[in-house]
Amino acid sequence: MMLLFRIILKIRSLYQDMIKSVIIKVATNQGMKVGENLYVQGVPNFGSEPFLIEMGDNVTIAEGVSFINHGGDGRVTKRIEKYKDGRTFGRIKIGNNTFIGKGAVLLPGVSIGSNCIVGSMSVVSSSVPDNTIYGGAPAKFICTIEQYGEKLIANSTIYPLELEADRAKLEEYLIKNLPHTYKPVKK
Repeated sequence: MMLLFRIILKIRSLYQDMIKSVIIKVATNQGMKVGENLYVQGVPNFGSEPFLIEMGDNVTIAEGVSFINHGGDGRVTKRIEKYKDGRTFGRIKIGNNTFIGKGAVLLPGVSIGSNCIVGSMSVVSSSVPDNTIYGGAPAKFICTIEQYGEKLIANSTIYPLELEADRAKLEEYLIKNLPHTYKPVKK
């Protein structure tokens, strides 16, 4: 059963990779600027104006991230005489070495700095400075990358790095050695 599950996951992954590469190619042909080592998980949503998107080097975009370069509000306001000429468009810029978490929404006109992490399901409605972590809806400052790095090192799961070359061995090691400890309940 496990083998069948792995085969299905592999087929799904190959299909997503094919679709993803086509979407990225079309978006860059339309003017999206992408640095070196862009890594996109799942199928990206660059919206209808990918030419307004710019990403630096070593950017990771998790599954389900949405780039919103314009507001759909015009569908309503164009029918009101006083507001019929109003439009919302904005560029989205992501710096170097930045991670955008699963399901995040990037709204028009935001710039996300270098060495940043945007949490899963965050709604980024204002710009994010370099070396920071933001999360939530709307996204708010959580901590600096230095503070997070220190906490990460203090709480890391240590394992032999050579296990990363063999996923099955890494999984086996984690199942056997990762303690059954959980975060406390917040009051």
